This record gives sequence, structure tokens and C-alpha cells, in this order.
Amino acid sequence: MTALETIKSRIKNLYETNSDIHINISVTHPKISLRNDPVTIKGVYPHVFRIEEVSSGVPKCHTLQYTDVLTKQIEIIELL
Repeated sequence: MTALETIKSRIKNLYETNSDIHINISVTHPKISLRNDPVTIKGVYPHVFRIEEVSSGVPKCHTLQYTDVLTKQIEIIELL
């Protein structure tokens, strides 16, 4: 199993068991910057996963790539 497949399966497991997680994101396109913010995993797909966050007071959904977790632009606290 490759590192990317491991990340996908661990995120899928979080989605199925406890979709409320904490996340650090530093992505430039689109600009998303979150530090230990609570988010909810809304969907897990073959190449991406969706989260919902309310850091600005209004719920926002973001589509993220598994490769960003691999490159450490996204850090899921519960996976540490």
C-alpha cells in the first residue's frame, strides 16, 4: 500500500467513525489558512475529500486533495 493509499484509507476511516476533526491548512490556491480549527468531513471521493469549516462564522465547504496531506500542506491533527 502506498503512502497516498494509506492517507486515503485513514481519512475515509475518520469520515465513517468520527467526521468532526481538527485541521491545519496552508494552501495558496485557493487561499485557505486554518490553524487547529474544528472541521467536519462532508465527503470522501477517489481523488479529493470535502470539509466544512466555520472559522469566519459562516459555514464554508472546501474540496481538498489527498496529495496536499502527503506534502504536509494539510495536517489532520487526529492522524498524528
